Amino acid sequence: MKAITYKAFGGTDVLEITDEPQPVIQADQVLVHVKAVAINPLDWKIRKGEMKLMSGSRFPKHTGTDFAGIVVAIGSSVTSVKEGDAVFGTVKNNMKEGVLGEYVAVPSTLVWKKPVAINFVQAASIPTVGAAAVMALQKIGKTTTQSRVLVNGAAGGFGMFLLQLLKRNGANTTAVAATHALSTVKQWGANSVVDYTKENVLTKGITYDAVVDLSGKMGYKKAQQLMNVNSVFIDPIPNPVDILLTPIKNLFSSKKHVVLLSTPARETIDFLVKAINDGLDIEVSNVFPFAQSKEAYDYAEKGGYIGKVAIDVN
Repeated sequence: MKAITYKAFGGTDVLEITDEPQPVIQADQVLVHVKAVAINPLDWKIRKGEMKLMSGSRFPKHTGTDFAGIVVAIGSSVTSVKEGDAVFGTVKNNMKEGVLGEYVAVPSTLVWKKPVAINFVQAASIPTVGAAAVMALQKIGKTTTQSRVLVNGAAGGFGMFLLQLLKRNGANTTAVAATHALSTVKQWGANSVVDYTKENVLTKGITYDAVVDLSGKMGYKKAQQLMNVNSVFIDPIPNPVDILLTPIKNLFSSKKHVVLLSTPARETIDFLVKAINDGLDIEVSNVFPFAQSKEAYDYAEKGGYIGKVAIDVN
């Protein structure tokens, strides 16, 4: 089978198409003929070596975490899906595994039946950012119309899910995005917007009960000036040092720095599937063919797009 791999840390130039044996499944696994793979920032953070403390340095490595496709074989103990089912899913260890290839073998507990109303690229866009948005919602806690939440870098896939979920929970949300994305983030549920190309949210003199930094460019230190007492800073793009030291730092501040390390769980995905069936929107702004996977990552890493970017594998 064809797969995208790399033999050294680096930019998109290290990615290459290779031939590999089709995976052999274990009793608790399913073999999926991959139709689409969604791109996540973690993909290139790992590839660039930024997460090597967790990913290790053994090569070759695969890339891609979230996928959708058709089940072509099931292990002897699998009962949740059958051959021919359209599914979406994720890998068990996103630091050491990758799905960007023609076939993938994963535990049956990490695949879910695709909602009929969405296509494969939309389905592949759900697991990582969808689960992270649900976890962020839980970390923010109960919200009302008086709860002020700032979402910085709100126009991507994470923001797409989070803004819509916050709206359903009644929060008063401010979204920071570029000019071309302002109308979209409003549609997703933002009560107010800040165009970062024209104004700096740090200088507006407004404070919030929660700050979610999806761009990774604000950081906890700067965000503190926007935070009310006992507020939270949600950090979904932490570096390894933050992961290790943040729990200690939080002992000495009422303004909590919350590192978000989400793992899609069945109850989380079930919640998202229900929301999707109830009308939650999934926007995939650009889809690249498998042969242009390098170009897909070049495009995604530049940012500025709305929703998700995906690769059409088959």
